[in-house]
Amino acid sequence: MEIRRALGARPLASWASITCVAVLLTACNSSSSSAVSPATSTASTTAATPVAAGSTAPASSAAPLSAPASTAGVTASPAGADTFLAAGQDLDGTLWHEPACGGFGCALSGDSTTFLAHMTWTTWSGTEAVGAGSYEINDCHPDCAAGRVYPVATVVTLSQPVKVCSASGTRWVWSHASFAFPDGLPQALQGQNAPQNPWTFSALISAAQQSCS
Repeated sequence: MEIRRALGARPLASWASITCVAVLLTACNSSSSSAVSPATSTASTTAATPVAAGSTAPASSAAPLSAPASTAGVTASPAGADTFLAAGQDLDGTLWHEPACGGFGCALSGDSTTFLAHMTWTTWSGTEAVGAGSYEINDCHPDCAAGRVYPVATVVTLSQPVKVCSASGTRWVWSHASFAFPDGLPQALQGQNAPQNPWTFSALISAAQQSCS
């Protein structure tokens, strides 16, 4: 009788042990899930939280670059209507706009040894003027008063306008000239006697700078 009771108690003890192990495993799994959940929840909250005003945004949400700074104060290019050719490079003299240079022509030099004549302008903008006609050049031999004037077919390009300030307003005047001679130059105007080409009107540039200082 005692033996039967002992045998009957063993299965009950085994089932109790198994039940205890199951309870412990369930408790451990529950603890692990609780430990992981806050981290996961925090990560999700961080990703969904918008960047507060005034804080540094992530690289992926950086604001676009701002527009370039204003160029206020920078002098704009002149218009074609505001550009002129100064007679004899004299800012106090006549200022020509697309001149035909008929009659005595348009003096390019202050000593009246070079002129443009019978001009037709194909371009007259704020950056350059291009015209075809005659370039009349005194060879100054033996001197300029007794020299011979040679009319030479030419295409002239005027460029590099400089600003001139006066009481009557602002003007722009050509300060550079370059020449092409379709028929070449006569023998008397070759070599050391060739006209200056290209030609920068240095005195005119200095006078223009002083007028606006």
